[in-house]
Amino acid sequence: MKGNGISAGQIPPVPPLSKGGTARLVTAPVRALAWHWPEYLMEAAGLGLFMVSACVFVLLLEHPASSLRHALDDAWVRRALIGLAMGVTAIALIYSPLGKRSGAHLNPSVTLTFLRLGKIEPWDALFYIAAQFVGGALGVLLVANVAGMMLIGDAAVNYAVTLPGAPGRWVAFCAELAISFGLMLVVLTVSNRRALNRYTGLFAGTLVALYITFEAPLSGMSMNPARTLASALPAHVWGDVWIYFVAPPLGMLLAAEVYLLWRGAGSILCCKLHHENDSRCIFRCRYGMHSEG
Repeated sequence: MKGNGISAGQIPPVPPLSKGGTARLVTAPVRALAWHWPEYLMEAAGLGLFMVSACVFVLLLEHPASSLRHALDDAWVRRALIGLAMGVTAIALIYSPLGKRSGAHLNPSVTLTFLRLGKIEPWDALFYIAAQFVGGALGVLLVANVAGMMLIGDAAVNYAVTLPGAPGRWVAFCAELAISFGLMLVVLTVSNRRALNRYTGLFAGTLVALYITFEAPLSGMSMNPARTLASALPAHVWGDVWIYFVAPPLGMLLAAEVYLLWRGAGSILCCKLHHENDSRCIFRCRYGMHSEG
């Protein structure tokens, strides 16, 4: 069975509980780290690369000194090009060796949703989320150090921060909730059908491109607390950061509830966005045992 790797994905049993459960509390995270640290690093690298791409393309298309910025006067055209670049980046990461093995969550909201759906172990979810936050921040800092703080910190670029648009914070909140709901519902619908699973990355990347093009004026288009924090840290922009920590996970969790009502928990195969490959799977996986297309 391709990639379901049940023996590879299961952490060896934790020793019986000592008084107060101390042995399990200490051993479980250690064993998770010992067995699954490559996947954690891949998640960090994946979001780090996504943020490098975001910063570079915003810098190229929005900085006042950029020749591309002067050649492309229309803000909508520039935004569409950024959307296209980030959609392609997302697709490339999902289908890369990193994404095929880690599952390419690249987003704490995605990981939390699959934790709710029972497809990822709690310690793996915790380390995935920590890795995503660290990786995203390091990606932005890498561009800042290579390009220079003055360039990426320019007001037109500002570390590619996600901010509410002119309609205000509550419109931004509702927009983030809606796009997060839409993305997760599509991911669950496509990834849990064996005939379509291999195309999940294309669906997700296309939505990223469309969201940046059409929704970004409302909320900046984040869907991702780690992505927002990565830019907010060096930009020192905190006023509305709560929007991007609340709306995306709420939207994705609501999508999970809708999917459960629609198709049931038994239809959920795994939490890899791309599973038709030979990379090991560390999750509670049923992909290889499912025959429905």
